Amino acid sequence: MKSSRCKRELLRRYATFVVVLFIIALGTSLSIRANLGSSPISCPPYVLSLIPNTGWTMGEYVICMHVFLILSQILLLRKNYPKIQLLQIAVSFLFGFYTDLTMWLTSFLQFDSSVLGYIMRFVQLCAGGAMLAYGIAMEVKCDVLMLAGEGFPLAISKVVHADFGKVKMFSDTGLVIVGVIFCFVFFGRWQWDMVGVGTLFSMFYVGFMVRKFNPHVAWMDKLLCITPVAVGEESVRGESSPLVITISREYGSGGHEVGEKLAKKLGIKLYDKYLIDKTAEDLGYTHEFVEQNEQNISTGKLWELIFTDKSIPMSMNPSENDAIFVSQSRTINKLAMQESCVIIGRCANWILRNDKNSFHVFVSSDNEDAVKRVTGYLNVSEDKAKEQVIKVNKARANHYWQYTGGTWTDARNYDLVVNSSKISIDGIVDIICNSITNGK
Repeated sequence: MKSSRCKRELLRRYATFVVVLFIIALGTSLSIRANLGSSPISCPPYVLSLIPNTGWTMGEYVICMHVFLILSQILLLRKNYPKIQLLQIAVSFLFGFYTDLTMWLTSFLQFDSSVLGYIMRFVQLCAGGAMLAYGIAMEVKCDVLMLAGEGFPLAISKVVHADFGKVKMFSDTGLVIVGVIFCFVFFGRWQWDMVGVGTLFSMFYVGFMVRKFNPHVAWMDKLLCITPVAVGEESVRGESSPLVITISREYGSGGHEVGEKLAKKLGIKLYDKYLIDKTAEDLGYTHEFVEQNEQNISTGKLWELIFTDKSIPMSMNPSENDAIFVSQSRTINKLAMQESCVIIGRCANWILRNDKNSFHVFVSSDNEDAVKRVTGYLNVSEDKAKEQVIKVNKARANHYWQYTGGTWTDARNYDLVVNSSKISIDGIVDIICNSITNGK
């Protein structure tokens, strides 16, 4: 998909990436100056830079470590290593320079060991981590190159077919262990100001903040002149483009039936199961696998995702959940360009959020009515149906938050919100049709 980017867009992305590297370096240095422990990726070079009489700066050690990680990627991926990522070498030298520059700029921001001093240190650690996270969110938005710290675990995850986030956590833990070993080898003991509580805090805090910041870097779209082909971005369509109606629905609300009757009344296609089949075909998964994993993130899985890394674009991530979302996003954008249709679920309202010729509906219902419907659907007891309603709605809400950063039930995300307990299915279909007609 990236090949369709124009030269102007690529130039802006790379230029922005160069600036973003400075923000990442500044956030890293600010965290280090708190003297509570460096971030995991900085542990080995920071410890080595404090060895007396070596004459090497932290930036120089950063360059060496990054080049080592790049060579490791090449060794792991061999012919599958993307040649464009050789630019990581140039990035490593630039990031090393930025590291030394920002370490110098932040040298005065160091507090004593008093109670107030420790409070200020923790505030500084949080501020530095937040700046680092915002820089990473911007780096992901640029979607051109990666720092070696992301490229190395990504290469491992591709080789062993494991989730990137989990591999990144193991990689970061390994770098911390290396930093601790260096402490014992060169200083004879564990140095808590080099590898300490701030290191552990950063491992989880930065990843969490990246997820919080991701929805708030949309302002970069105009800056980068983004071509509408990336994951989750809106289609650019004219006023005469096909009409697309997206229907999000609580489980047991009758939203799918609304979609079926609406499509029939308007004489257009309904897309629901087709999206599963198309995703399975594109990714080589089975229909059953996609059906079980799409729009389905349990609370336990959500917490795992929150505290794993989100520092690379979804288009690069080998995660099965991300691959499904990427594939479905592209299919939804393609359908929106081709024909008028009704699309059920799959965050379609967000994917087409800035599409002027789409109409977004959310169907809810009272809990009692939802339980009755599900009891009929599944032929189970009311207690089982109630459990299923809660479980499915929670999974859909988690999925929506994971990929949009928004709240699934927020009325501001939709053009029309209706309650099927108050209005009949046919009545809802009529309201949608009237809304579309009046809107024109």
